[in-house]
Amino acid sequence: MSATTHLPHPVRAAAMAVAIVFLLVGVLGFVPGITTGLDEITFAGPGSGAHLIGVFHVSVLHNLVHLLFGVVGLAMARTASAARAFLIGGGAVYLVLWLYGLVVDKGSAANFVPVDAADDWLHLGLGLGMVALGSALKGNPHARSA
Repeated sequence: MSATTHLPHPVRAAAMAVAIVFLLVGVLGFVPGITTGLDEITFAGPGSGAHLIGVFHVSVLHNLVHLLFGVVGLAMARTASAARAFLIGGGAVYLVLWLYGLVVDKGSAANFVPVDAADDWLHLGLGLGMVALGSALKGNPHARSA
């Protein structure tokens, strides 16, 4: 009898959970009522008037990035090493996006994502959280790593 359980490695489970949240957020960014000002959404740039849950500035591009991040995360969650790379690498991307949000003129065309102060704080939390998960989850040695 094998000591391997049917549970995925904890870092795989974390990557799957994070990826599912990104997919959910990407879809919700297009849902009227959950995203306010959806009639004012633009493809990109600071002119988009849409806000997820009335707080986070979104655009079509921003929502597509969330969806892409989710798909990549699910694909990378298939192995523990790739899941860890998704969490740490994705977290690093969000930390860079946080820095970008701090320096970009929010009203300029350079703010193509677009981001606002609420997004900046969220990106900082996401970046730190993803890096922490990817770094800390060593997991059950008997859990499936693949």
